[in-house]
Amino acid sequence: MRIGTLIRNMGPQSTPGLLKACAARAETAGLDDLWVVDHIAIPPAESEGSDGRYLDPLATLSFLAGVTSRIGLGVTVLIAPYRAPLPTAKWVASVQELAEGRLQLGLGVGWMAAEFRALGIDRHKRGVLTDELLAFMHECFANDVVSRNGQEFLFRPRPARPPFLLGGAAEHAFARIVRYGDGWMPMKGDPDFLREPVQQLTALMQAAGKPPPRVIPLTGLPLDDLPKAREQLAALAEVGVTGVVHAGRYADESAFAAQVEQLQALR
Repeated sequence: MRIGTLIRNMGPQSTPGLLKACAARAETAGLDDLWVVDHIAIPPAESEGSDGRYLDPLATLSFLAGVTSRIGLGVTVLIAPYRAPLPTAKWVASVQELAEGRLQLGLGVGWMAAEFRALGIDRHKRGVLTDELLAFMHECFANDVVSRNGQEFLFRPRPARPPFLLGGAAEHAFARIVRYGDGWMPMKGDPDFLREPVQQLTALMQAAGKPPPRVIPLTGLPLDDLPKAREQLAALAEVGVTGVVHAGRYADESAFAAQVEQLQALR
């Protein structure tokens, strides 16, 4: 199982120096993946813990690609309806190129009404917009010459397409995963909760002639009780989970390093 952690691209921890230092700590320790999150317009009333400061996730991953060489990089999850398809495809391809194939792209439809309002995007169209982005990115990563709005153009660089891991509840996400994705990023790390939906998704992928899904929940592991955390990881693996993203908070580099050491101790 891959073990990853959030690196804070939000709040006071999202400075270049701290991002670089934490990324180096995680890579040196042998952690599998670093993940960032996506928010674009946080209202003042909902800014506790971040003060509304969020670095763009793809820009952050590009920065992390330049200060690391081995560790996997991902976003959990990029809100697809917020972004125009062509610039987003170019961003994703550029990050994948600069990271030399280390990107895992989580994608979701979004939920925060205030952000849709700030962007002037109809929240009720978020599913349609997500499908449009996913279909277009598949086209871009499969062809050197792509057409958009009646104009053909060269899509380069064109590295290997990163895995598309889609977020959302099972009843809404699974059809989209089967059609466009490689796996699921649930927001809950309870093995009993995940057992049945993972079995269902695996069967759906098999019926569609696709490989078994990657399943990587965003969760909080009980790092203050390592035996319990090991039990949780073993139970998650048993139900078909292929990786985890530990969503722990930290104040500074030393606190992040302590979390990384605990995560590595779980192996």
